[in-house]
Amino acid sequence: MIVDAHRERIEKYITGIVKNNESHLYAIYANPEHMHFLISRSPNISEEAIATIAANSSERFINENKFCQGKFKWQDTCSAFSVSKGDVRKVCNYILNQPEHHRKHSYMEEYEAFIKFYQKTINPK
Repeated sequence: MIVDAHRERIEKYITGIVKNNESHLYAIYANPEHMHFLISRSPNISEEAIATIAANSSERFINENKFCQGKFKWQDTCSAFSVSKGDVRKVCNYILNQPEHHRKHSYMEEYEAFIKFYQKTINPK
């Protein structure tokens, strides 16, 4: 669990990882049990590669700095979604307003809604 006292340091660390991989971070928010970030990635790196690098490096950073009780480990999977340039501001606002958003919707409700929306978009019936 990411505690609020360490959230900003973790976000700054991940921002550096993104920058070091020739990509641009627009917004990031580390919730206690999940994270959102919006990047414009370099064409030299895949979504999977940057997510893996960010996860492995930040996991090590969190554990070395003892930001969590016990050993911290990210889940084994993540999701990546593409957004149009016209939606960047809306997505940034969504990410930066996570505390307010999660007062109304749990992580699982949010995740299931994303999956349902993108499956419907990809496989319209």
